Amino acid sequence: MTAPVKLILGSTSPFRRELLERLRLPFETAAPDVDETRLADESASAYVQRLARLKAEAVAAGTPGDALVIGSDQCAVLGNAILGKPHTHENAVAQLRACAGNSVVFHTGLCLLDTRTGAAAVEDVLFEVGFRELTETEIETYLRLEQPYECAGSFKSEALGVALFDYLHGDDPSALIGLPLIRLLAMLREAGVNPLAEH
Repeated sequence: MTAPVKLILGSTSPFRRELLERLRLPFETAAPDVDETRLADESASAYVQRLARLKAEAVAAGTPGDALVIGSDQCAVLGNAILGKPHTHENAVAQLRACAGNSVVFHTGLCLLDTRTGAAAVEDVLFEVGFRELTETEIETYLRLEQPYECAGSFKSEALGVALFDYLHGDDPSALIGLPLIRLLAMLREAGVNPLAEH
């Protein structure tokens, strides 16, 4: 395992931290201070990639020395509507009612910023979720049990949220939780960090 530079996760999300811990690489976390307001007519893809990069840049600006900084942001798209974090029970009920019986595409922006060179790899990793038809009782019961009010789309796919779905489709299931590990590992290898290198 070679980690020639410090690895920093620019996020306070416990979900992203838990995902990054799977790689068994030492890392730090830092809170990015960025305006997450979506720009007028900004597509979901452009939005999450811009925020992922802004988060990485914000953390890098306050980091002395060499570092690889990870930024990530996520939103869900239902038809032409972008779904963010519901924050409240009422908003979560409305989101799940709208998602029921429909396909929702999750866009997860990912940025790896190398402070040694200033180079930033940025991508949008897609994942599709097919929701089954849901009753009002199922929606209320699910939300009471998991309270996923800080999760885009109002569910936790790694937990009981799986009971809401007909299907999942995508290349990287970790993207749905908020940090696309398969793509991140490719970026890290390109930057000289490989958790499977000899050590």
